[in-house]
Parts: sequence; C-alpha cells; structure tokens
Amino acid sequence: MTLNFNKSGGLIPAVIQDEHTNKVLMLGFMNEEALEKTQAIGKVTFYSRTKKRLWTKGEVSGNYLNVISITEDCDGDTLLIKVHPEGPVCHTGSDTCFQEKNVKPHCEDDTKEDILFLTQLQNFIIRRRQEMPENSYTASLFNEGIGRIAQKLGEEAVETIIEAMSDDNERLLYEASDLLYHLIVLLTYKGCRIEDLAIELRKRHKP
Repeated sequence: MTLNFNKSGGLIPAVIQDEHTNKVLMLGFMNEEALEKTQAIGKVTFYSRTKKRLWTKGEVSGNYLNVISITEDCDGDTLLIKVHPEGPVCHTGSDTCFQEKNVKPHCEDDTKEDILFLTQLQNFIIRRRQEMPENSYTASLFNEGIGRIAQKLGEEAVETIIEAMSDDNERLLYEASDLLYHLIVLLTYKGCRIEDLAIELRKRHKP
C-alpha cells in the first residue's frame, strides 16, 4: 500500500463503511502512525485534529470499529475501511455520523446468526492477542508461536477425522469445533480473517 500523506499535510481521509450493509458510517482522518496502529490492533484508530493525538474509535464508549479490510483509492490519498461496528458509531447515539439507520440484513433463520458468531469469535481472539491475559489458553498459543498453533491445528484435524469415522455425530461436532477454533487462531496469527475464507470460497463457487 503506497499512500501520499504529504498531499494534505500529513493526514488522509478514511471513509468507514459497514462490511455487511455497505452503509457509510463516518469519515475520519489518519496519519501514518494512526494507520499503523489500526493495522496492528484491528480497530480503527484516527488522528484527532482537535486533541492532537491518536484516537481509537470506541476507546471511551466501547463502540469499536473492527477492521475487515483496508483499501486505498487510485490516487493513494484516501482510504476505504470496511468494518464490523460494535454499537452506534456517532457520539449522539446514532448508527452513523450522518444520522442514518444502519439496519443489518434480515436473517431468514437462526443459522445465519450462528454463522455470524464466527466473526465475533475472531474479534474475541484478536483481543486476547492484544491483551495477552495470564491463564488464557488462547494467549498461550500466541505466546508459543506459529509452530505450536500449527501443531494444535494438525492434532485437532486428526481427532476430527477419527470421529468422522465413528457413528457419534455429537463427538464429531465437538472435535470439528476445536478444529475451527484453532484454524481461526492460526488465521489471526497470520493477519487474516475468517471472512477471507468466505471470500475465497465465493470466488471459486460456480452455481
């Protein structure tokens, strides 16, 4: 990503868009440090022109903007950041800073809501990596590194295969859940999202 921060005095505008609804949520400004922090922690961080410091959206309210993707425009002087917002975006309590409703698509059944939990799970895993609390299994995996994470993924894959060969679907689902959890940990370690898998599979899908 090659950006021209000098064009506007060290700051570039960042358009924030809901990844699910495509609704524009707000506009903020970033300097190079703000962008680096955004990429590092997975939460949108701006440079506050009034406070003259970095400002992570939600640091006071808890209404974070969890980053899904960051794209530069053709001139390299504007960013489009797609996010999953936690709560209302505007300080007034509105869904967006343009006083618009940001209504998620209606789910046809509870299964779709369950699928969306995978995004919430990865957001939780990302927080574990940032905070690294003691006595956290997830944090211990990140502390031990990619070798240990890959090893655990392999172990869970074998256990899933073993249960698939039995007649106990309850155990199969249990082990497959462990497999998916460790896959999300690995993706997080490598800077990828579970949604990236959906995007890749959608590219391959030919009805």
